Amino acid sequence: METLSIQTRQRNEFVDITERVSEVLRRKAVQQGICVVYCPHTTAAVTINENADPDVVHDMLLWLERSIPKQQAGFRHAEGNSDSHIKSSLVGASVTLLVDKGELVLGRWQGVYFCEFDGPRNRQVFVQILGE
Repeated sequence: METLSIQTRQRNEFVDITERVSEVLRRKAVQQGICVVYCPHTTAAVTINENADPDVVHDMLLWLERSIPKQQAGFRHAEGNSDSHIKSSLVGASVTLLVDKGELVLGRWQGVYFCEFDGPRNRQVFVQILGE
């Protein structure tokens, strides 16, 4: 397993980590298998989505912020980041990718994103490659 360190700059932000995950795969020299990308944080997540048009990330963040605003009547969590915990749970803590011929199997426009919902922070993502 390898650990990727990620420094986020905004409270809500998607960071494209596709190339960094691909670098881990190249170092492991696995030709066939799976790659798991896991986020060990309760206010962050990982996802796969379009990485060709930055407006997609903008629109996703806009929708999440409008749907789950930071301040909502009734939130009790003392840290004031209940919205971040909700976003993290909805997006998810991990993604699993296929590995074929030593490459991540992604659609033409897909990338792997670290999703920050309570930044800026120093974060980690774990990458585990299984296969032969």
